Amino acid sequence: MDFTAIHSSGHREGSLDFSLTDEQQQLRRSIRQFAETEIRPHVMEWDEASHFPSEILPQLADLGLLGVIFPEDHGGAGLGYIEYAIAIEELSRVDGSVGIIVAAHNSLCTNHIFKFGTEAQRKKFVTPLAQGKKLGCWSLTEPEAGSDAGGTRTTAVRKDGGWVLNGAKTFTTNGHYADVCVAMAVTDKSKGGHGISAFIIEKGTPGFRPGKKENKLGLRASDTSEVVFNDCFVPAENLLGQEGEGFVNSLQILDGGRISIAALGLGMAQGAFEAATAYAKQRKQFGKTISEFQAIQFKLADMATEIDAARLLTYRAAWLADRKDSRYTLESSMAKLYAGEVGCRVASEAVQVFGGYGFIKDYPAEKFYRDVKLCTIGEGTSEIQRLVIARQLLGKK
Repeated sequence: MDFTAIHSSGHREGSLDFSLTDEQQQLRRSIRQFAETEIRPHVMEWDEASHFPSEILPQLADLGLLGVIFPEDHGGAGLGYIEYAIAIEELSRVDGSVGIIVAAHNSLCTNHIFKFGTEAQRKKFVTPLAQGKKLGCWSLTEPEAGSDAGGTRTTAVRKDGGWVLNGAKTFTTNGHYADVCVAMAVTDKSKGGHGISAFIIEKGTPGFRPGKKENKLGLRASDTSEVVFNDCFVPAENLLGQEGEGFVNSLQILDGGRISIAALGLGMAQGAFEAATAYAKQRKQFGKTISEFQAIQFKLADMATEIDAARLLTYRAAWLADRKDSRYTLESSMAKLYAGEVGCRVASEAVQVFGGYGFIKDYPAEKFYRDVKLCTIGEGTSEIQRLVIARQLLGKK
């Protein structure tokens, strides 16, 4: 996908190519086949039981999906963000829970270590994470520091050649099951956002444990939980990046994370649309299929148009991420905002197309409706995305 002609100023250079490569199309087909055969038969069972699907993690690893965006010499698949967006989209088309498990592992935890870690940290942590031998989580949000992530209260105090962490994080995807956690903590309160550092904490470290597992509206097969630090000693070599730059670095990591959420919303929108279209073609009322009624046709037309627009925004942000020569904060926030809200609108319209059956768990519409709401909340609410976009447009920091 070549977006070389697209510039925020509106100037055009060269030609536009909106087609995927043969390799990208094959990747889509492979992941779709995997999702249809290995995930779809279990979707409602996992959802009802809030079952974390550990059993498919080895298969996800074999497909390279736990290290999509990392180089082969670090255990990854050596692909880019376009391929990554395709992967999250295809998984989420069947089950958003699997999509977000893979997304949090890749673009948040592993990517933070890859981008800002030392070479020793990359070898020790990125390689097994990208190979799928270990699972990662990323902890920024706290009970009193949600949209105001700079209000972090978890502390890290120097002691005996390392740091002692105290505090608690919330809404951590994969929190109960992760082998490696990247977490932010205040190292110098007087410096505000520049006094927050990032740390790598390994499962089994004394004083580190998962806390409450949240009982959620949707994405119930993914694990969302607290992680707790109680006099947790972290060796000095597990400081991630420069001291005091953890929060600043986190904002860059969220640029990629928001592409994940955009792809998550896009995939669920696609799944809901396909379910609604199939149902409209077979459901009969007044002697003909409901797809013959203009009211339903208009719904499907609007759904398809918005999904296509969301896909273009998402893939543009992914393409910019692959260029690695500029920030893409504006584009990733636009993609995340639009794709998340499109996902909610499409899922809502899918319920309407299904009618009364859209309210019943025997049909897929209600699950998409519940699951996709996260995309307007996670990794920055829609309101925060609008603030980020406005600041970028106005040249404000």
